[in-house]
Amino acid sequence: MNNLFYHISAFLLFALTISSCNRTPQEITIQSPNKQLNVTVGQDKGEPYYNVIFNEDTLIMDSKLGLIFGSQFDASHGFEISKIEHSSKDTIWETVWGEDQFIYEKSNDITLHLQQTQKNKLHLILQFRLFNDGVGFRYILPQQQNIDSLYLTNELTEFNFTSDNKAWAFEVDYDSYEKPYHSNILSKLDSVQTPFTMKTPKGVYLSIHEAALKNYASMTLKKSIKNKTSFECNLVPWPDGIKVKADRSLQTPWRTIQVGNKATDLINSRLILNLNEPTQYVDTEWIKPMKYMGIWWGMHLGQQTWYAGPKHGATTKNTLELIDFAAEHHFDGILVEGWNYDWKKFGQWDFKKPYPDFDIKKITEYGKKKGVELIGHHETSGNVELYESQLDSALNYYQAHNVKAIKTGYVGQIKNGQYHQGQWMVEHYQRVVEEAAKRKINIIAHEPIKPTGIRRTYPNFLSREGALGQEFNAPWSAVNNSPSHTTILPFTRLLGGPMDFTPGIFALTYDKYGIKDKRVNTTLAKQLALYVVIYSPVQMAADLAENYKGNDAFSFIKEVAVDWEKSIALNGEIGEYVTIARKERDGDRWFIGSITNEQKRELEISLDFLDPDKEYLAQIYKDGETANWKENPYPVQMIHRIVQKNDKLNLSLASGGGEAIIITPVQ
Repeated sequence: MNNLFYHISAFLLFALTISSCNRTPQEITIQSPNKQLNVTVGQDKGEPYYNVIFNEDTLIMDSKLGLIFGSQFDASHGFEISKIEHSSKDTIWETVWGEDQFIYEKSNDITLHLQQTQKNKLHLILQFRLFNDGVGFRYILPQQQNIDSLYLTNELTEFNFTSDNKAWAFEVDYDSYEKPYHSNILSKLDSVQTPFTMKTPKGVYLSIHEAALKNYASMTLKKSIKNKTSFECNLVPWPDGIKVKADRSLQTPWRTIQVGNKATDLINSRLILNLNEPTQYVDTEWIKPMKYMGIWWGMHLGQQTWYAGPKHGATTKNTLELIDFAAEHHFDGILVEGWNYDWKKFGQWDFKKPYPDFDIKKITEYGKKKGVELIGHHETSGNVELYESQLDSALNYYQAHNVKAIKTGYVGQIKNGQYHQGQWMVEHYQRVVEEAAKRKINIIAHEPIKPTGIRRTYPNFLSREGALGQEFNAPWSAVNNSPSHTTILPFTRLLGGPMDFTPGIFALTYDKYGIKDKRVNTTLAKQLALYVVIYSPVQMAADLAENYKGNDAFSFIKEVAVDWEKSIALNGEIGEYVTIARKERDGDRWFIGSITNEQKRELEISLDFLDPDKEYLAQIYKDGETANWKENPYPVQMIHRIVQKNDKLNLSLASGGGEAIIITPVQ
């Protein structure tokens, strides 16, 4: 049966043959292709539930499923399983861009049709897909008689964890994902955002998230009143309290549970992407990963301003100079913020009117000659209705000037009372990326909706922020990212998708700018390693050009790829350290990035991912012997050595430090 491993209990075989008014329990168990993961789905007394067992260890015990539509109807009880469909997938698909060029998609799938026996006689569908690295499930309420507009007031999905797992999370904020992560046990947590990552006392790693978020509200989790280790879905609401509004039918995003025996199994999982639909774009040649620079960090340092005046950053002169520097060092683009009128009226500006000192025609024509593209900028400051009123004309304006990528921003609360993570904004972000695609424009969103793998379907949604990025190391920030922050991100936020972290700060302390009490809490070598560890198809050399001149470490940023044939997390523990190796797409070089928290660390990695019978030159950028993030962040030692597949490399990471390596075949 298509290599699907499943069994149907005697209860189910019996129940399907008797009257639907009998509340006989029904359940079905499905296994992952490697038989290590088991999920049981069923109904008891008419109420749907599921549980999850991994390597004979119950991770999630019987947990409720269901939807409630206020006074309209209740899709959480009174059900019998009326039909079961099963299938499997075993295929490989090619990405437009990504961590891997080819992704293996192998799953065992089941669809349960539930029929209410009384009252509205609703038809509800539950779909489950089991992979070796986890499970996804979702609800479908198909169009049916006497249902017109739908107003979902609650999704009852539960996650009843069987143990008081250690978790990495931050509390729910419907408007912001820009929060520091903290570790705690489940019983001490109340509400959390996803991806929600944890480790069981037996050493199993799992992460709860969602895939294919579209036309629905973002899922957060809140502590259940059932017990101290249970959480339930808490959808971000509309201002009137309704969670999701739909016409006649409804399909939820996939609720995802990634599992692994090691922390790195979570990073190496492609479950989130596999649960999204393939792209329908016929032409994807215009979608290009890139490295870029920008008129950006100077504003965060207070050396330039977004608005016009003596320190205005977005001038024609400054932009042309940066284009020259970017072209000299083979960067693909430059971002310019603060070019449009009038930044002093924050959120009331015109997306098509440049300041008088910014000649966009001259800049884009000059950039074309130099092979450097202008990356546009649309900051809404939360005035999304104003942005939507100008969206078509604003996109047309950039298209006319041959701008192929736009950074969007949504700083602050949404002006009409909506939440960043609610359905109204989910649909807005979707509308922007779809309208941009019509004009062959790519989107990089800041203050975005969280990533859920939708980049597979809409590959012009290149990257997004959605976490504490480099800007929170700027002088204005009250947060100032800790050295451990970037060792948590790969196991949490980055499980959802790429992040525009903007690495590459070389002036780690701000003494030269007269700023004494703020700094970047890493070594210089760690800033290099972040280009490999924190994945994005668009990577920024975020510092001012003046800080790169004459620094040999800049050569790594110039060389590092942004699109990959294969990616492997080699080692790691959440909040402590992580090492990732990636092979460039359309090339033979491997790049390795390794980073640590505040702890100085010695690591050994195997190079068994290299091709046999080849020699390679390893160019190593490592922390100097006296380096540490707090007192001496700058020393970088550059080493060259010949390596082969059977070799091992010893990595010496300073406190708050890292190591970056280029491995090139010897011709």
